[in-house]
Amino acid sequence: MSEQGTYKPYAYYELMETSLRELLVEKGIITNEQVNAEVAAMRARTPERGARVVARAWVDAAYKKRLLANGTAACEELGLEIPGLHLVVVENTPQVHNAIVCTLCSCYPRVLLGIPPDWYKSRNYRSRMVREPRAVLAEFGLRIPEAVQIRVHDSTADMRYLVLPMRPQGTEGWSEERLASIVTRDCMIGVAVPAVALG
Repeated sequence: MSEQGTYKPYAYYELMETSLRELLVEKGIITNEQVNAEVAAMRARTPERGARVVARAWVDAAYKKRLLANGTAACEELGLEIPGLHLVVVENTPQVHNAIVCTLCSCYPRVLLGIPPDWYKSRNYRSRMVREPRAVLAEFGLRIPEAVQIRVHDSTADMRYLVLPMRPQGTEGWSEERLASIVTRDCMIGVAVPAVALG
């Protein structure tokens, strides 16, 4: 209810979620407590989980090979369950830069990155990233040289993507924990790259 005492109508997806949840609770399939616990667990997930995966791949070549071959299984090696999803990890190289989008809605590796940012769910990002990725990345402050190919990966209901960014120069000898600290959510979506502070 608003400050004026009038009710604000549900948005389309809010109405869908509320209706489905109430029906499942009414039928005894789930309880409100189970829903609340799952929402709390989802909100507790942070990009640090995905950063751990990236840092391990940077320091362990065998792990990186397994990660690129089967992202789901490799994450589970680290105790990060990826229930019911096929996780595909795509590697940035000097020749190729990868970015992730979901053109239909907001499919996203929440288990590794937490709640998606609002811009990821926006119609603007979802439509433009596939048509003009270089321009969109530039708006994020990431200018990709023309010689570098940009590949945009479209997530689906049962497949998620994670970008494995290139390890920055100047991080030789760093611990996994320190490496993970420079891997942001945006790096793993592909709209940023890890940066090392100078000095």
